[in-house]
Amino acid sequence: MGKKAERLALIKRIITDEKIGSQEELIKSLAVKGIRATQSTLSRDFKEINISKMPHPEKGYVYVLAEHIAPHQELGTSNLGDAILGVKFSGNMGVIITKSGYANAIAVIVDGRKSSEILGTVAGDNTIIMVLREGATHSAVVNMLREAFPTLGNL
Repeated sequence: MGKKAERLALIKRIITDEKIGSQEELIKSLAVKGIRATQSTLSRDFKEINISKMPHPEKGYVYVLAEHIAPHQELGTSNLGDAILGVKFSGNMGVIITKSGYANAIAVIVDGRKSSEILGTVAGDNTIIMVLREGATHSAVVNMLREAFPTLGNL
């Protein structure tokens, strides 16, 4: 296994096993295990292995592997669907408003569905911009969101 593959595997293991809240924490954990990395290297690695930050009841925010995020995953006392506060549309754009800190995790799930309605998303802290495919209806997007997030309330 090459150095990069070894580093990526170790990052996945650390993020899965520990509650890592910052790149600095991860750099220290990697160093203890004999792997040196910089923040710029970690940023590239995070994109490659699809790491996201999610709210955590004790640590504030922690890194998670996108493959471990599921719509039914409990986050403290709420489900991810409960974190969606509203959806609004303008033409081929949609905006999802979330509780603070949840936008990235929700966008990962929306993008991961590879929906025929959504080209892609851009997430901030509590807002997600969705670019809809040509011809996608707003009601089809809402239906997709309801399938992805069963506890989604009225929009």
